[in-house]
Amino acid sequence: MPGIHHVEIWIADLDQTRREWGWLLERLGFERGPDWADGSTWAAGGSYVTFTTSPNLAAAPHDRRRPGLNHLALWGGTRAEVDAVMMDAGSHGWTPLYHERYPHAGGPDHYAGWLENSAGFKAEIVAEGG
Repeated sequence: MPGIHHVEIWIADLDQTRREWGWLLERLGFERGPDWADGSTWAAGGSYVTFTTSPNLAAAPHDRRRPGLNHLALWGGTRAEVDAVMMDAGSHGWTPLYHERYPHAGGPDHYAGWLENSAGFKAEIVAEGG
């Protein structure tokens, strides 16, 4: 069966991740899965995203401009729903990116918003129809 089974992202601050990513993922329809001492999971559409700490985590902070994960692109629903997420994001630890080009920073036929959380992770919220 093709597709993504899950994505695991290592993070430095689990409480911060549960607040920021938890709000965003649940707002977009993900369901909170199991928590354990070092991580949390949210699932949607047969796939899940896990955020976990690790004793093997390098000391350097996350930098989306380095090799590795740049961002997660997530379906946001209708254009109005994407707009609503973008409006509420600042109250939940997220900073809008490319606001001067919103909602077409990805091109004239791509309706999406980009957010960065306090740890430097980026999320793209994509409207139906792209």
